[in-house]
Amino acid sequence: MRISIDSETCSGHGRCYVLSPSLFTDDDEGYGQVIGDGTVTPELLEDAQRAVRGCPERAITLSED
Repeated sequence: MRISIDSETCSGHGRCYVLSPSLFTDDDEGYGQVIGDGTVTPELLEDAQRAVRGCPERAITLSED
């Protein structure tokens, strides 16, 4: 699985890195950034799903590799 953020849709609420700090960080302007290449290991799947559900803009996508 892989997680990504659509930077065009993201409004910078920061819920992704608050809810799932193992998968996301913030940039200098407070917008969420995926850590690494976005690979979601089985042990991080619940965190990834929480971030998808928690994004007000639905800017986060979880997809198969």
